[in-house]
Amino acid sequence: MPVSQSSPYPANAGSAASEQALLDRRARLLGPTYRAFYRNPIHLVRGSGVWLYDAQGRKYLDAYNNVASVGHCHPRVVEALSGQAATLNTHTRYLSEIILDYAEKLLGTLPPHLGHAMFTCTGSEANDLAISIAQHSSGNTGVIITDFAYHGATIATAQLSPAAVGAKGVPAQHRTVTAPDTLRDGGRAAHDFARNVAAAIENMRAQGIRPAALLLDSAFSSDGIFFPGATVMREAADHVRKAGGIIVADEVQSGFGRLGQGMWGFANYGLEPDIVTMGKPIGDGHPMGAVIVRPRLVASFGSNTGYFNTFGGNPVAAAVGIAVLDVIEGEGLIENARTVGAYTGELLDALKGRHGMVADVRHNGLYFGVELTAGDEATAAAKTSSVVEAMREDGVLISSCGPRGNVLKIRPPLPFARDNAEQLAETLDRALSKW
Repeated sequence: MPVSQSSPYPANAGSAASEQALLDRRARLLGPTYRAFYRNPIHLVRGSGVWLYDAQGRKYLDAYNNVASVGHCHPRVVEALSGQAATLNTHTRYLSEIILDYAEKLLGTLPPHLGHAMFTCTGSEANDLAISIAQHSSGNTGVIITDFAYHGATIATAQLSPAAVGAKGVPAQHRTVTAPDTLRDGGRAAHDFARNVAAAIENMRAQGIRPAALLLDSAFSSDGIFFPGATVMREAADHVRKAGGIIVADEVQSGFGRLGQGMWGFANYGLEPDIVTMGKPIGDGHPMGAVIVRPRLVASFGSNTGYFNTFGGNPVAAAVGIAVLDVIEGEGLIENARTVGAYTGELLDALKGRHGMVADVRHNGLYFGVELTAGDEATAAAKTSSVVEAMREDGVLISSCGPRGNVLKIRPPLPFARDNAEQLAETLDRALSKW
């Protein structure tokens, strides 16, 4: 693969004064909790397919965004949204055929034991609802999560997100386990994952706590992006079920064809989850989420607790959801994730031979974790951040993840093509060459 010697764009393109004015206005109006990506934030004004465009007309290859899963501003999704918005948008306490059509179509992509769909507006809401159902149906309280997981921003889900609140923010009834790291200790952490889940259950039991659920991101996204063996995942699930808990598959990151082996990440492990949660890619940018559940788990929950979400599952959301599923199927995006993902993986794997700081490349479909090492952990994290910034300046958008902050997180929209993969790899090659 040829590698260009210089960036096609100047490092300081655009008006620094106007961008600073936007940043100042943002800080004044939105406050300190809103953080922008990159040291030199981008003022985006338009998106199309795998491309984003800034206010000066420069385009960026989006190799990070799983929200716009079928591509930014996909015409079919936009048409579905605008057409339904011009017709009717209300909530699920009225009868609506399109909501049922969507539920039927979405359920048709999942194993038949998952028979009910419950709609939310975000993945955070979906995980919050899933934990409520798990605790109600099992009569138990404890939840097992990985030790750098992220599952949402509500009070309940933030407390199950050590990546956001730290280990001390996880309530005493829950337990964290080490993610199945397939790199360190010769992959021992991955081998020990099921054993660690069993140990967490025993620790709960010793303190009078019983597990309600094992909550799993199928790609271990915040933990550093791992794809462990199927056997250990099934063993972990068996431990939880024998203790009276259920399995919740958080598919916000790995679902909707991203892993290239089918629609859902949990299927790669041969798991049969009791609940599946969805968000981000479900609506190609429209705020949507869903909980798909075994009917027996919500029989009591529905009659005793009930559930209603004013905006969850509204007709516009349903129209968008149908369009997203139609695009995934009609444009062969799962197969594209498989083939282009494999090609991208080959290009990234080749960088290991060129750059000693590339310790590992983990990939499945169009999901990639490139782990960098450089002396101590702080140095590796700093260089990882510098690589992300260098790629942004060179016109390709990625991010980083992992408890050490040293894993490049690459997760492009599903229409990503071979020439996009080549641009990504060439740009990463240049960025790594600076170090």
